[in-house]
Amino acid sequence: MSQSYGALKKDLEHKMEVSFDHVKKEFTGLRTGRASTSLLENVVVDAYGAKMPLNQVGSVSVPEPRLLSVSVWDKGLAKAVEKAIRDANLGLNPMADGTLIRVPIPPLTAERRVELTKVAHKYAEHARVAIRNVRRDGNEALKKMEKDGDISQDDHRKYGEEIQKMTDQYVAKVDEALKTKEAEITQV
Repeated sequence: MSQSYGALKKDLEHKMEVSFDHVKKEFTGLRTGRASTSLLENVVVDAYGAKMPLNQVGSVSVPEPRLLSVSVWDKGLAKAVEKAIRDANLGLNPMADGTLIRVPIPPLTAERRVELTKVAHKYAEHARVAIRNVRRDGNEALKKMEKDGDISQDDHRKYGEEIQKMTDQYVAKVDEALKTKEAEITQV
């Protein structure tokens, strides 16, 4: 195996892993009807003249299965945090009580579950496309390596099959994560 292919394969695998991690992170932001601190992970607050992640202005906890609480460290930011949660388009209605903000998690309606399932499918498809794009880049690199005389035609075919196998594995991981998320969303 040529050294340049080894580096290429490692790079491709890393890029596919990044795509998979990204879709997993997107899935955590989908509300399933149960409280989870990851639900507020992507909330950004206007604080001190800058946009800051929620976890840098307060701590999020789950005191009950259907309730999140955000303990804001700076009393002056409580209104900004409440507004950020409301504006995050998560369908949540936070209630401020001093520096403590309670965020009740409403039960999901049947149509909201269908909607969330569609969003999950869209995220999964984006991840699959990203993984296939990594495969395409890998195949183009192999073509160039063969053209430059770094690898033989047989090696090109063999490495191409390895890249395809890796692509199939990552697409299967995305599909499995989607299936798990769908089960979470549809579970009443």
